Amino acid sequence: MNARVGATTAAVLDIRTGQSWYLNPNVQEDSASIVKVDIMAALLARSSASNDPLSADDQDLLTSMIELSDNASATTLWNAVGGAPALKAFDQDVGMTQTTPSTCLVCAGFAWPGWGLTKTTAKDQLTLLGLLVFPNTVVGSTERTDALNLMENVTSSERWGVTAGVPTGVTVALKNGWVPLPDSLWQVDSIGWIDGDGRDYLLAVLSDGNPSEDYGIATDSDVASSVWSALAPASSPPNS
Repeated sequence: MNARVGATTAAVLDIRTGQSWYLNPNVQEDSASIVKVDIMAALLARSSASNDPLSADDQDLLTSMIELSDNASATTLWNAVGGAPALKAFDQDVGMTQTTPSTCLVCAGFAWPGWGLTKTTAKDQLTLLGLLVFPNTVVGSTERTDALNLMENVTSSERWGVTAGVPTGVTVALKNGWVPLPDSLWQVDSIGWIDGDGRDYLLAVLSDGNPSEDYGIATDSDVASSVWSALAPASSPPNS
């Protein structure tokens, strides 16, 4: 990792042991499209609190936003949850204290939807993932199952980053984000839950200063592959 350009921050939670590890903790990065998981969680939390299931239209938007990373769907749902003020309140309520939703949807010098300039940390992304993986009073059981199902069915071309090194048959619920920033360098982020083959963990990898999207994907994937290998279960002792 030291030989690569740009900067990377990462966080890991080993669910089996409760141990956490951090690389450059507390460093805020642009979210790019991983903010779509935050939007989804806020929407599902509201549905859980009101005991009012999502409409068919909102469910369709949610599916395209997560499985296909559709930006227009994300903008519609960003507005539906109340935009930056509502998302900030949600983030504060659930403990994502290092996340600051973007206050502009059309931002000067930025050609993409402004929600992608939401600032966050890898540590906060573990908190967000935990809302979907662990039972809690914010997002109901049915809603958590629905969210993870969408993240497990992200289109194949967007299944990189946290999937690196992970063999077929292991559950990976993920969301990735990638965007060229105003300095022409790329922000490339990958978050997810990996469960199977003796492992069960949450992982967030955020990298900036990448000269290209592919370069950033390789950086995130290098970190993810190392984590997969490092969390391999200890070999059983030979029979005596």
